[in-house]
Amino acid sequence: MKIILILFLTITLISQGYSVLDSVSDAEIKSLSETLYKLDHNRATASELVIDPQTLISSSETGSNDDLSSQPLFKQVSSTLLSKPTYKALLDLLDNYRRVTGEAEDVPSQEVQEQDTFLQQTMNTDVGRELYNFLHSKGVYSSQSEFIQDLKMMWFGLYSRSSGKLDSSGFEHIFAGEIKGGKVSGFHNWLQFYLNEKQGLLNYYSHSFNGPWTTYPDVLGMQFEWDGYFKEVGSAIIGSSPEFDLAIYSLCYITRPGKKCYVSLGGQTLGIQTYTWDNSSYGDGKKYIASAYPATP
Repeated sequence: MKIILILFLTITLISQGYSVLDSVSDAEIKSLSETLYKLDHNRATASELVIDPQTLISSSETGSNDDLSSQPLFKQVSSTLLSKPTYKALLDLLDNYRRVTGEAEDVPSQEVQEQDTFLQQTMNTDVGRELYNFLHSKGVYSSQSEFIQDLKMMWFGLYSRSSGKLDSSGFEHIFAGEIKGGKVSGFHNWLQFYLNEKQGLLNYYSHSFNGPWTTYPDVLGMQFEWDGYFKEVGSAIIGSSPEFDLAIYSLCYITRPGKKCYVSLGGQTLGIQTYTWDNSSYGDGKKYIASAYPATP
């Protein structure tokens, strides 16, 4: 009788939106994120990455659309850094997308393989393994293969942001960036920023937030123009490895979906805002990730 009652209460709580992840405390999230920070052996060093933030503006000035910085943001990025397996895997993915919403994505088998490679390379790192081990200990995933498959659906599963077309995914929105309503939407990855700036497609204007970190990863809230489209505040973790970005956003999305999640990086607290995609789902009613980014003040 007690077992039946417990099962009934569990089903009731889940149906009301509760989850076993409610047992993950804020302190555990901060502790794990600090561990991930320390394990990010592939993050950039000061000799591998040099940036020039230039003009700092107030939050009230972010919509002015004025170019207040004469030089690019990125002064130097080491080719050795970019040749590391997770970096190379991410770079292979970034040119796979049609950035304008309303244009359906075509995903040939080669691009599916690139998704698999990126996720597998992530799991080959201490960062990826640590995140899985934590979630496994909480009973969220029973195996690493289950975890990888869920990440693939959560991040790369397609849904429609416009016109009913399968035109978007969490990965495209966050890592690659999109154009919606004549403005830049998403675009929260420093490698994509660097690549487009290097190609002359992106013009850095200013920054309205610079995190308290003196080493990498750092956090910037940037204003920029991407091939004719303006981004009022594009916040990103700068100098982090691809596996760290994926892990920290996934940690917050899985444990605090649609909320602000507080992590700790080098003893400093950072808010990560995530959003769920509520218009469609995968698996047994699971929700795709809609967005995730560092929440600037």
